[in-house]
Amino acid sequence: MSLLASILATGIGATATMDLWSLVRRAVFGVPAPDYALVGRWIGHMRHGRFAHRAIAQASPVAREAVIGWATHYLVGIGFAALLAWLAGATWFQAPTLLPALAVGAATVAAPFLVMQPAMGAGFGSRRTPRPRIARMHSLVNHLVFGAGLYASALAWQLVV
Repeated sequence: MSLLASILATGIGATATMDLWSLVRRAVFGVPAPDYALVGRWIGHMRHGRFAHRAIAQASPVAREAVIGWATHYLVGIGFAALLAWLAGATWFQAPTLLPALAVGAATVAAPFLVMQPAMGAGFGSRRTPRPRIARMHSLVNHLVFGAGLYASALAWQLVV
């Protein structure tokens, strides 16, 4: 079993787990799912030297922004699985444990709080959103679900290989 294959499978699986959680949240609790087209819009504007926006939803759309956003979402998930491999060691994929996966999941919430949300107009830690505490809580829960997905996906990958 190669480390790269483990990272890819685990990152994709964990990201899909987070996406399934978003569908459950929307169906059960009425919480809107993230709009990854807006992430694609943000990324798309970077090629023109625009890295921060007052409100990304009001920025001009870019071609294929939904595809760019979803691809970015999954590539970042794979990157976070690589971070787990770096922090916990490559052998973690041979005998996954929950705590390192949850810790990495929790730590990854720094990316939206410190980079994406400020750059897209929501402010550091969602402070410019209508309900910052609720937004922060949703972000943290989503990233903990991602962490649980890292663990579950690594276990599932063990059954495949």
